[in-house]
Amino acid sequence: MSYLRALIFCLPLAVFPGLALAQTASVAFGAVKADPSLPVEVTADNLAVNQADGSAEFTGNVLIVQGVMRLSADTVLVIYKTAEEGGGEAGVERLEATGNVVLVSGPDAAESQYAEYTIDRGTVVMTGNVLLNQENGTLASNRLEVNLTSGTAQMAGRVKTILNPNGGSN
Repeated sequence: MSYLRALIFCLPLAVFPGLALAQTASVAFGAVKADPSLPVEVTADNLAVNQADGSAEFTGNVLIVQGVMRLSADTVLVIYKTAEEGGGEAGVERLEATGNVVLVSGPDAAESQYAEYTIDRGTVVMTGNVLLNQENGTLASNRLEVNLTSGTAQMAGRVKTILNPNGGSN
């Protein structure tokens, strides 16, 4: 009897190796590569500027658009480069989005509670109940790092998906 239980438990693992213990997954993200050198357009209900630390906080229906990339959230904090960080150049260092965060690039969309977009690197790191929706299915994890310039993404921390062995959609 225990042999049969072992066979029943191990069979799905043999068919889908790594499924039960998946901790990371690499996936494509966005049909078109994004260009982080393009201007960043921000739309929101409110804006508060902090001259002391060089930040700006957008609140209420925040929408960030940069080329083909769209990011929406309840709140977005814009952190500007200091003279040392930017090599004397002014500009945006990073965006920190909080609450109902949605990142869309082409047909792909990801949701989370928090995201940090580092402009110069062209990366968005999303954390907090991450859900990635793509044409062929949905993946969930604790963390998603999207490289907008290469169109790739890496999911980490209890990655979960449902695989359809018949090749149909989920």
